[in-house]
Amino acid sequence: MKEIILQKATEMFLRLGFKSVTMDDIAAELGISKKTIYLHFANKNELVNASAMHLFETISAGIDKIHEAGKNPIEEIFEVRNFIMQHLNDEKVSPFYQLQKFFPEVYQTLRGLQFGKMNGSMKENLRKGIETGIYQQDIDIEFVSRIYFTGLTGIKDTEIFPQSLFNAQQLTKKYLEYHLKAIATPKGLDILKTELKKLTNI
Repeated sequence: MKEIILQKATEMFLRLGFKSVTMDDIAAELGISKKTIYLHFANKNELVNASAMHLFETISAGIDKIHEAGKNPIEEIFEVRNFIMQHLNDEKVSPFYQLQKFFPEVYQTLRGLQFGKMNGSMKENLRKGIETGIYQQDIDIEFVSRIYFTGLTGIKDTEIFPQSLFNAQQLTKKYLEYHLKAIATPKGLDILKTELKKLTNI
């Protein structure tokens, strides 16, 4: 039952927001009493934390699987992007803004984990790209991996990038194009054009 509650809560948090969803909402959705939830999670904060960690572990496992597939570095970045968008409900709402505002300790823990995962993955991606002639030889791997994380998290700020002007799918596409054009070789740019065309056709 604990796993069922966790999965349903995560789904609802992503769809409606971490603050918006109440314990009553989750109980009603599952057709159980609120007391049943409290048998497994002492309070909402504990459930939110468990949900955030569950989501991180799910996405991390998916990213590892994509890395193991042996795709070229640019294709890999777009595969990871598509996988994350799918698991975050295309980010049609801003659940992580609510997480940051109302559950700051959980948010900070999650952000630290995200940085560790993405920074490590991007460094591997950059090294592979340099070795295969897809990325420029002289790029600063440490800097680029960190600016990549900063940019991807920065575009989630709805005050700077309001949803009235940008949707999440277009934002990530524009950011990846901007980022990769700065570090790709002519060979890499050809691959980038192919990946951008795929997104246009979706």
